[in-house]
Amino acid sequence: MTAETKSQSTEATDSRPSTPDGTEGITTVYQVTGMTCGHCETAVTSEISGIEGVTSVRASAATGDVTVTSRSPLDETAVRAAVDEAGYELASQS
Repeated sequence: MTAETKSQSTEATDSRPSTPDGTEGITTVYQVTGMTCGHCETAVTSEISGIEGVTSVRASAATGDVTVTSRSPLDETAVRAAVDEAGYELASQS
């Protein structure tokens, strides 16, 4: 597993762990504002999981972190739209 940090309009930390199907993937951590409970986590997870190429999503209302693993880099606009659809705001990639 390698780690790589890249800078876009916001900072992103990407690593390439194995995905659940055993293939290499990219993990990106996003900061989402407004999540306060398990229902919030489920809503955000459900919407982001619908993005093509996403293999796993872990959301934490306690920290606001949403960890997404995907087969290839995700378009931030698609992630932002999914978070908006869930009723929350994508603050940044961390």
